[in-house]
Amino acid sequence: MKNHQYSKKQMIIIAMLSIAMLALAVLLNQFFPVNSREASTEPKPTISPAPTATPAPAATPAPDPTETVAAFLQGPKSWKKGLEWAGEWGDEYYDGGKFGSFGCGLCCMANIYTTFSGGKCSPIDMYGYAKKVSGYGGGGAIDWGYMKATLKKTGFTSDVWRKPSSYMEFQKQVQNSIACIVVVSSYNSDCYWKDTAGHYVTIFHYDAKTDRIFLTDSGNPSHNRQWVALKKIYKSLKTSNRWQYLAVTSFDAAGDQWKHKRFGGNCILPKRWQ
Repeated sequence: MKNHQYSKKQMIIIAMLSIAMLALAVLLNQFFPVNSREASTEPKPTISPAPTATPAPAATPAPDPTETVAAFLQGPKSWKKGLEWAGEWGDEYYDGGKFGSFGCGLCCMANIYTTFSGGKCSPIDMYGYAKKVSGYGGGGAIDWGYMKATLKKTGFTSDVWRKPSSYMEFQKQVQNSIACIVVVSSYNSDCYWKDTAGHYVTIFHYDAKTDRIFLTDSGNPSHNRQWVALKKIYKSLKTSNRWQYLAVTSFDAAGDQWKHKRFGGNCILPKRWQ
């Protein structure tokens, strides 16, 4: 068998060819990588990003309608304790009578005027105006007719009523009113008022969901600005009085002949009213 031997020159040529083939393979792989060739024959599927939920806008809380309700207090104890809505009038005399003893109806009227008219008046402002326009003589509790006449001069439509035999009828009338002045007595029911022969209070903003009413009570700070079951008001209506309540149904700014814009007398008011 013939023994093949390569010359030194042949070995150099073979080595150079091997190096050239290796370099060519590397070059081809750079320009045409295996992954690229596979990708070109089999395109990758397009993956859409998952949709993101748009956050719902934060709910704006409904304004509290009771924040704009005036709630004057009539007595000297409230004034001495420095309670909001109390006034020096509670310890003063007007036409021979002490305001703290008879001023509940005038507090109710001042509450209604200040709450709905866009104006401002204190109970003693209302006292002076009622004397001027209604025939009210002062020095004692104001009667229904004088209240109605004074409210008419300030742009309010109102009327007086006796206690209906049906609670639902009373409930409906309160619901259709913007406010009511009611007279209550513990002689009829002591479910809320105790030792009360007769007293005017104001009710606002009937809530049909809870069957409650927002009460302002000038004679009792613990009752003032409280939500109360309307049935307690109905039970407590003073039936020995000629009328039991005055329902205020509307306000007309054009009919307001007073247009009072400031609080008279020395009093303590919440910040929003100062």
